[in-house]
Amino acid sequence: MKIPELGKRSRTLGLGMALAVVGAGAAAQAETPKYGGNLEIATVYVGISALSWDLADWNWKQNHDTGQFYEQLFAADLSQSKRLGGKHPFYADAWLPSDAIRGELAESWKWTTPLRLEIKLRKGVKFPAKPGVMAERELVADDVLFSFNRQNNSPKKIPTYFDHVEKIEAPDKHTVVFKFKEFNAEWDYRFGWGYYSGIMPKEVADAGAGNWKNVNGTGPFKLSDFVQGNSNTYVKNSIYWGKDKIGGQEYKLPFVDKVVFRTIKDETTQHAALRTGKIDIHEAIRWTAVEELKKSAPALKWAKYLSMTGQFLAMRVDTKPFDDIRVRQALNMAVDKQAIVKEYYGGNADLFSYPQHPDYVGYYEPLDAMPNAVKELFTYNPEKAKKLLAEAGYAKGFSFKVQVCACVPDHMELLPLIASYLEKVGVKVEIVPLEYGAFLSAMTTKTNTPGYMMNNGHTNPTTSIRKSFVKGQVWNPSQWNDEAYAAKMAEIYQERDEQKRQRLVKLITRDILEKAPYIWLPTPQLYAAWWPWVKNYGGELRAGAVRPGPIYARIWVDQAMKKKMGF
Repeated sequence: MKIPELGKRSRTLGLGMALAVVGAGAAAQAETPKYGGNLEIATVYVGISALSWDLADWNWKQNHDTGQFYEQLFAADLSQSKRLGGKHPFYADAWLPSDAIRGELAESWKWTTPLRLEIKLRKGVKFPAKPGVMAERELVADDVLFSFNRQNNSPKKIPTYFDHVEKIEAPDKHTVVFKFKEFNAEWDYRFGWGYYSGIMPKEVADAGAGNWKNVNGTGPFKLSDFVQGNSNTYVKNSIYWGKDKIGGQEYKLPFVDKVVFRTIKDETTQHAALRTGKIDIHEAIRWTAVEELKKSAPALKWAKYLSMTGQFLAMRVDTKPFDDIRVRQALNMAVDKQAIVKEYYGGNADLFSYPQHPDYVGYYEPLDAMPNAVKELFTYNPEKAKKLLAEAGYAKGFSFKVQVCACVPDHMELLPLIASYLEKVGVKVEIVPLEYGAFLSAMTTKTNTPGYMMNNGHTNPTTSIRKSFVKGQVWNPSQWNDEAYAAKMAEIYQERDEQKRQRLVKLITRDILEKAPYIWLPTPQLYAAWWPWVKNYGGELRAGAVRPGPIYARIWVDQAMKKKMGF
């Protein structure tokens, strides 16, 4: 993050990301945009239905489902995409480059003192009429205050998340002022374009924000239907304020009449829907299906990317035997991670890409730069694993339960392989599959079993550490609790100098890797695929924290081409 400068815009420092795009040129689309048609999508979370429509529930997926109608102060500047000749692929789950952040509801912003941020809102932005909920009206500063205060006062709030904010004020109808207690390096991410930054009207809260039939925002689409476990349907907001310049001409957004998120748990069914044109875009395809899909549907366009979601088997450090570092390190050495990359993933995975992602230049260190104590954890050594277990008093091994989400096919296949490695050193695993709701609840209520296999977004270099290894944080399945470690994390957030902050993050990352609260696992590569009638798109996934809405608003469907191709 850049240090605030008085009277100037201050934007978050991010980094460009490598994305190999197959079949999509780097140049801008030459065609003239076309209005109308529907867009059917199997999103990156195709197997998981919406968790809640109420922003105050603080569920991690809310931006993904509500970001089509709830807008935020800031968003990604998609004109800087690789597809348009820029540097950025826009697939990171919650990491925006500093040169690619635009105001969304914020027209401009400036620091008037080191701890006072003034934001000017766009004028003329409107909430559409919602029968039984609200009349059409303009968005004003009080809506931003209401949204922040409602989030901040929610009993489900992530602890410490807004502790750096002293208060938020509205000196006039289109001005919002944030006064900070202290600097926080994530100030814009926390309530600007992050997971919990949506702006909603009080009328929706009064009507019942958890009821999908009541939701209403200023975004390009309106939620028109929701079928749990099946689909989210969004229709065009005819009074949306947004425009986009394409080929030198400005166009009113959005282009399509309807966007449908399909919830499909079975991978074979997902692939069949893509192959037959029932879905236009599939954003997260495992490598195992790519070759067959390319043969059966050769017209598909493709993008390959390294997942921004790390994976691991967490071990509860507040539970024996995982309170002993030797046991945790032993289990890491007992798993042949190189073989998993080569044999299980067919080379389509990265051995060492979590908790920091290789795209976090300045924060990420490769494995060969790590201390030997960390390198050992990624080197298959069952004999040393047995030795460490014996030293810890478990020469005859032990058994433990591992909860895993049944909605993640990769984990349902990978966990038995990990269990077979552990069994070779005398450790037996009892696999406990759960549906997503029960699986997530186990972690959030801290009732998860001693073993817990999960995916977790890299998010950004600082949040990746904070959310997982600071006491009281929701996404802490190992129940890590180290006051000294938490103090180091607090120091990082208050550090204004980017280079100093990078050094501190490297040190704290090395520390947690060596202490091994997780069995660290490889990060897979994934693919996005789409039909050529999907225009103004190149595999972009997120325009903020897990938020695709601005991307979909800029896509148009060439319906004539689709019909000509027989769909």
